[in-house]
Amino acid sequence: MSAAVKPASASMSDAEWQARCDLAALYRVVEYLGWTDLLETHMTVRVPGEPGAFLINNYGDMFDEITASSLVKMDIEGRVLGGGTKYNAAGFTIHSGIYKACPDVACIMHSHTRAGAGISVLRQGLRPISQDALHVLDDVVYHEYGIPTSEEECIALGQSAQKGGSLILLNHGLLSAGQSIPAALYRLYMLERACEVEMIARSMDEAPVLIEPHIVERAARRQSTMRRQPEYGVRQWEALRRRIDRDGADYKR
Repeated sequence: MSAAVKPASASMSDAEWQARCDLAALYRVVEYLGWTDLLETHMTVRVPGEPGAFLINNYGDMFDEITASSLVKMDIEGRVLGGGTKYNAAGFTIHSGIYKACPDVACIMHSHTRAGAGISVLRQGLRPISQDALHVLDDVVYHEYGIPTSEEECIALGQSAQKGGSLILLNHGLLSAGQSIPAALYRLYMLERACEVEMIARSMDEAPVLIEPHIVERAARRQSTMRRQPEYGVRQWEALRRRIDRDGADYKR
């Protein structure tokens, strides 16, 4: 496995270069998990030491083509500061709005999977019918569909993210926000799983078994505590990163 070494010519901090390598790895993980939608979703990370700046994919690159140096550095006002030059305008709206409203958020992930998009057409799509759902139910926020690139939507997304870090964007897809890449990734993984199980249950001719309310309440308390821990999602992130590295993913350049 190659080391994440910043090129000598790169005019950036070591912390930014490491964040670039981590985000490029995250895109490879998303591709490995099958969460891609051609070019139309986006993951970002806040630049360490620069709370007003974040990294996003260069629009047009497939996820398995993304590298540390190809990522676009932007500020939350929409100015490109370095790296690539093209970005998804709707992606900027989504991510900048949340970063502005939630200073503790360091990573945001957005997906258009079939299960996530399917559940997003239901106003209260997730029910307490699986242990996967119990991981996220207390953290889920249903966000009304808005005009993708508008200032109003930017503000509204920030307000929704202040209520929880597992967002179901109605008529759209899913979004997770976390204090680190591992936290955002694990949140989104469990939200995706919950949506997959919900979709399967809704395709059957029998009503699902609902988990007892007192168990749902206890699970909510436990998950809320776990999400506040710095190690939340770290084991899963490290395991997935080892998996893509074994495949020889060349993203640290």
